[in-house]
Amino acid sequence: MGEICHKCGLPKEICACEALEREGAKRIKVYSTKKKFGKLVTLIEGLEESELDKITKELKRGLACGGTSKDGIIFLQGEHREKIKGLLKRMGYPEDSIDVV
Repeated sequence: MGEICHKCGLPKEICACEALEREGAKRIKVYSTKKKFGKLVTLIEGLEESELDKITKELKRGLACGGTSKDGIIFLQGEHREKIKGLLKRMGYPEDSIDVV
């Protein structure tokens, strides 16, 4: 018998904490804005601070763009609103909690 997760009480091999966190996640807001010199930037708000760097890295890889995360917001270079919903859905976030504005 392996170690037991302190959050859900299940063995570490079948721990469901990460999936449960994503299901109970608050609203995720995706929108675009213009920054310096008229450049478009896509912003994502409402994700967990603890996983922000990991999610940013995955999105940058999936969209082949640059970006960063700061103050709970992910900044991605370019217009990616339509593609982000599919990528977040593949990462395990429920589709109905993602608002594309």
